[in-house]
Amino acid sequence: MKIYNTLSGKKEEFVPIEEGKVRMYVCGPTVYNLIHIGNARPMIVFDTARRYMEYKGYAVNFVSNFTDVDDKIIKKALEEGVDASVISKRYIEECKKDMDGMNVRPATTHPLATEEIDGMLEMIDTLLQKGHAYVAKDGTVYFRTRSFNEYGKLSHKNLDDLQGGNRSLLVSGEDQKEDPLDFVLWKPKKEGEPYWDSAWCQGRPGWHIECSVMSRKYLGEEIDIHAGGEDLIFPHHENEIAQSESANGKIFARYWMHNGFLNIDNKKMSKSLGNFFTVRDIAQKYDLQVLRFFMLSAHYRSPLNFSAELMEAAESGLERILTCVDNLKFLLTNSKEEVLRPEEETLLQEADSFRVKFEEAMDDDINTADAIAAVFELVKFANTKEDGECSKALLEGLLQKICLMTDILGLIVEKKEEILDEEIEEMIEARQAARKEKNFAKADEIRAQLLEKGILLEDTREGVKWKRV
Repeated sequence: MKIYNTLSGKKEEFVPIEEGKVRMYVCGPTVYNLIHIGNARPMIVFDTARRYMEYKGYAVNFVSNFTDVDDKIIKKALEEGVDASVISKRYIEECKKDMDGMNVRPATTHPLATEEIDGMLEMIDTLLQKGHAYVAKDGTVYFRTRSFNEYGKLSHKNLDDLQGGNRSLLVSGEDQKEDPLDFVLWKPKKEGEPYWDSAWCQGRPGWHIECSVMSRKYLGEEIDIHAGGEDLIFPHHENEIAQSESANGKIFARYWMHNGFLNIDNKKMSKSLGNFFTVRDIAQKYDLQVLRFFMLSAHYRSPLNFSAELMEAAESGLERILTCVDNLKFLLTNSKEEVLRPEEETLLQEADSFRVKFEEAMDDDINTADAIAAVFELVKFANTKEDGECSKALLEGLLQKICLMTDILGLIVEKKEEILDEEIEEMIEARQAARKEKNFAKADEIRAQLLEKGILLEDTREGVKWKRV
């Protein structure tokens, strides 16, 4: 399996630190509001990467944090007149609901920043002792950026260039910094803010130190994969590397994976532009499985454009797969042949070639776009081969292969079983009886009555099927 490593700028063969095991850290959301569809992309993408690694036989220790102390959380808490923890707890629960709707599996561990303060104080103290950090007059602790010789190796930015003309890239700071490039590890409290005691001042951690500490605690000093959105490469991930490697004296992460930006109708998502959508907004119009399918329809490193037209296309695409699965299950219940016939063995072998294509795509830097194309090829193949004469063994084989691939993608292909009202069931049975008696006028009359009730009947060689319209 090959992974594009942001650090090297090329695809590399994935070789874990420990055979058969993967240590993976993914930056999670800051919980001050409902998550938006930009948050959803890394959740879906890296959940899929995890699923595929587990399919390949790896035991994946998957850690994704919740940032539960932050300026935005504090601002919202002050607006509502509640403690910051009330805001963070509320939106962690809401985030988990959205994750469940998108079929994103819970991480092995979801650490909270506020529960890892002791570890942050310890790492900051280590950095101070090693000369990589210093304390300003007001108690702010800064990381001495130039003390880490490899700063910029992830973002491929040069320190002198940052210092020179491109002031917009500088980490914002105060006059008390030794160097404008230095960034905050610990900052003093402000009135009304949550705070913790430290040797330097009562305050709270900077954003970057959180992930360094949580990653070390739950995965170890050196991890296999660190992932997140490409907007985090600089300065967040760059700063994480500087902190972690300066404190631990080891390579922080061997592979860095970053998903591309999400645009809305070819524009950057922004509240001011009125094109800001939460996952909850999308759920009002579409099943969140459609959102997941849409997110996986492009390679994770590619920019992705969100639009109503593309969501409609995703819905249609997913429906093709669902219909195929539904048809196979329907045929299974009516199939009379149990054993695989000789000519069907050839068909199953041919069907397996699509699984091979699927794996080749996923092995190539988790290329879900090509993996979905392989699923569609298998669906088309199944649609042309399935009929009332197929053996149960063939139908089960086709169904199993489709479900294997869609499960890796995290797509739920089982339609929710609907139970019809007793009256509707009786009408369908009455129509069947009328057809047997060749009373087609009565059968047509009942069919029309059912249609008025939103039930469309389809007569097939294998029996009658129904769906809601």
